[in-house]
Formats: sequence, C-alpha cells, structure tokens
Amino acid sequence: MRKIAIYGKGGIGKSTTTQNTVAGLAEMGNKVMVVGCDPKADSTRLLLGGLAQKTVLDTLREEGEDVELDDVRKLGYGAVLCTESGGPEPGVGCAGRGIITSINLLEQLGAYADSEALDYVFYDVLGDVVCGGFAMPIREGKAKEIYIVVSGEMMAMYAANNICKGIVKFAEAGGVRLGGLICNSRQVDNEKEMIEALARSLGTRMIHFVPRENMVQRAEINRKTVIEFEPAHAQADEYRTLAKKIAENENMVIPTPLTIEELEKLLIDYGIVS
Repeated sequence: MRKIAIYGKGGIGKSTTTQNTVAGLAEMGNKVMVVGCDPKADSTRLLLGGLAQKTVLDTLREEGEDVELDDVRKLGYGAVLCTESGGPEPGVGCAGRGIITSINLLEQLGAYADSEALDYVFYDVLGDVVCGGFAMPIREGKAKEIYIVVSGEMMAMYAANNICKGIVKFAEAGGVRLGGLICNSRQVDNEKEMIEALARSLGTRMIHFVPRENMVQRAEINRKTVIEFEPAHAQADEYRTLAKKIAENENMVIPTPLTIEELEKLLIDYGIVS
C-alpha cells in the first residue's frame, strides 16, 4: 500500500487535484482510500456527489466514543473509500489537533486493517506544515510520498518551498520523501518553465502540468470529478495522465529548499516581479 499526502497553499486546488487523480487511479483498477485533513471537509465531495458524510470529529461530538468505522467511512466513485477528519467548532479548538485525533481513531477502528487490499491511501492536507497537526501525516510516518500542488504565483511557490523544509525535517526519522510538484496552472507568464526550474532547484521534478480548464468548475458544480462528469474530455485525460505518472513514479527525494532570496531570483529570472 502506497501512502501519499497532497500538500500545497490554501486555495491552490489540492482537493480538486486529489479527487480527480484518485478517480483516475480507481479507473485503472486500483483500490484507494482518501482521508480528508481539512476542517472544510470537502476532500471527498466530488467522489461522493456532495458533502454526503459526517466528519470524524462531528461524529465523536455527537456520539461520544461509541463510533464504528461505517459511521465515518463511505464508498464513493470507483469504490473509493472516503473519510473526512473535519475540524473543531468555529472559534474553538485547533484544527491540527483534530487531524491527529481523527487519524488515530481511524487506526483504532481498523481503517487500515485491510491494507493488503488497498493500493493507495491519500491524505489531502490543508495549507503548509508550519502547524504540527497538519504535519502529522509526514511526522508520524502515515504518509511516505508527498506531492505538492503549486502554481506560478509567488505565495504558492513560497508555500511549496516551506513544505519542503518540513519534509527535510522529518525525512530521516520517518522516511518520508518528495515525489514531485504538480503544477495546477493559473496561467501565469512562463508558468510551466518556472515550476520546472523550481522543481530542479528543489532536487525533484514537475511530475505534471495541469492546464487551466473551465470543465473542472463545471464538473465541481455538478459535484463530480471531470473523469465521471465528462470522461471523454481532454481535461479528464490530463488527470488520467497524472494518475499514471504517480502510479509509475519511483523518483522519491529529500528536497533541497531554497532561501527566500533564491526563490525571488527565480521569479525575477522568469519575468515575474511582485
């Protein structure tokens, strides 16, 4: 079983990218589980056809400790197993602590007991890793492969570089490695070339460039992945290609994060001045 975490700046499209990629892997015949690590609980929305399940934390609040696995894990598109960690009530508690509680509970309930039957577990994680709770999937070895969703925007690249610092911190203890960057295009000038250069500087590669396409939003409005909503569309093939590249990827590295000066120089070299 391959344990993969998807990180990236908030709003960069991690959940959309994860779910569409997982749909591609499921279409290839893989057995996949997705664990949403975001208080918004939208990491499985497209696979389930809507916000169709209670989160782990909501279930614990409502039912106490008497929770069964079927209460917090549902079957989605392509027989993908879907779980949402959820978060604390607004203004109360720490979302990072919620992730820790949720993942520990899933282990206690035996969510990974059938690991031989699972080909992949994906963790869709909010933001970057400055918070220890959000770093849990890599800090405690829950995930071994990290893919960072990024674009040619300065703050998205800054977050990607920051995430790489977290990977380096936990690489020796937990064996976590970076599998590559996924560019979710914002149609920034020289974007593909810039992210390829960023990847080289980090010691990795841009595993795929996902073009910007309105079909993604149309599918989301219909609460589906592109692969389910318009399987013959070119954008569906982009996600199939990304899924295939991840399936075949064996190039796992400990990244070499840039200094802020190096990151800003890269932006200037490619004509992007903030």
